[in-house]
Amino acid sequence: MRLRFLLIFILTVLLISCSKDKKIVYEASAAKDPYLLYKEGLNAFEDRDLLYASKKFDEAELNFDTPDFAAKSAIMSSYSLYGINFYKEAEENLNRYLKNYPADKNVMYAHYLLAVIQFEQISDEKNDLKPLIESKKRIKFFLNKYPDSDYAIDLNFKKDLVQNQFAARELSIAKFYISVQKWVPAINRLKLIVEKYDNTIFIEEALHRLVEIHYHIGLENEAKKYASILGYNYNSSEWFEQSYKLFNKNYIKNKKTNPKEQKNLLNKIFKMIKK
Repeated sequence: MRLRFLLIFILTVLLISCSKDKKIVYEASAAKDPYLLYKEGLNAFEDRDLLYASKKFDEAELNFDTPDFAAKSAIMSSYSLYGINFYKEAEENLNRYLKNYPADKNVMYAHYLLAVIQFEQISDEKNDLKPLIESKKRIKFFLNKYPDSDYAIDLNFKKDLVQNQFAARELSIAKFYISVQKWVPAINRLKLIVEKYDNTIFIEEALHRLVEIHYHIGLENEAKKYASILGYNYNSSEWFEQSYKLFNKNYIKNKKTNPKEQKNLLNKIFKMIKK
């Protein structure tokens, strides 16, 4: 019993003495040279080590006292992340940059890069719709805010591609409805292309499918109406020829017909359908 109390006493004394000798010291980390950090990031960027470059640009931003250099570091970090397809991280960086440096000279470029990031995440028309919607929104915002910028030329081109992708999605859904003989939803999808995406490459096929469906279900006048629209606007297209074949089962394309004769033939076809 005495031995037990003695051991407890010795342990208590040892613990107290250790706690007195042990001192917790907090030392502030030394400030880093932001210019050196930026240079390291730039060297890594030029060597295409973009993940390391992004890390160094982030460090430089935190250590810069001047907002201009801090903002430049943030942009470079975002672009480095974009360069290795770290889209989510790049987008987060850009949104933080816009919040922290709203008056910076590179704000327009940040908005451009946000639009490009969304655009590059678009896959095919059967996959996730979110990047397509976000891309359309970002591009529209940029073109409204900076319509005369150099970046607007590229985004106008991408805008057309986005429209084509929307049209492709609608056409894909319409074809599915056609395959299961659901004519009304198929017609609605095709009409949407005609009304909203008439400047896309899918307008001709959409019109032909409308001709095809209405002809198949016995609405020949409606079929002729859409064939007339197709013929008036695209009377030299393959889809107009396919529509004509529905009305003329004996039609055989003469591959030896010269272009002038072929054009006259298609004009005659158009006039016939238009009646």
